[in-house]
Amino acid sequence: MDKGNNPLGNIYISHRAIDTSAYQSALEYYGVVGLAAKNIAEGLVQAIVKDPTLGVEVQFSGNKLLINLYIIVEYGTRIASVATSVSENVKFRVENVTGLDVDRVNVNVRGLRISNPD
Repeated sequence: MDKGNNPLGNIYISHRAIDTSAYQSALEYYGVVGLAAKNIAEGLVQAIVKDPTLGVEVQFSGNKLLINLYIIVEYGTRIASVATSVSENVKFRVENVTGLDVDRVNVNVRGLRISNPD
């Protein structure tokens, strides 16, 4: 958890809150059809328990955040453009929601999905 101070008291922001914010921000972007598990173990856990933070990993580095995203991209879109835009969108949204500085957002494309085979 990150801790912030203000005149009225302390503010605690959990990893889960940051994960959820990053997850929702990534899904809202055009070209992203879903997020993928980081590894096999997370994939098995996801099959049992539906987790709203699938494919998001947040690490604190001093006072800055490092966010890793594992996304699935729509087939036919420009992968580099989608990844860059998702990175910028997630950085902007997380900074606005939490007030914390995001150092980097690493986007890992785990797969492509064809939504409409016609």
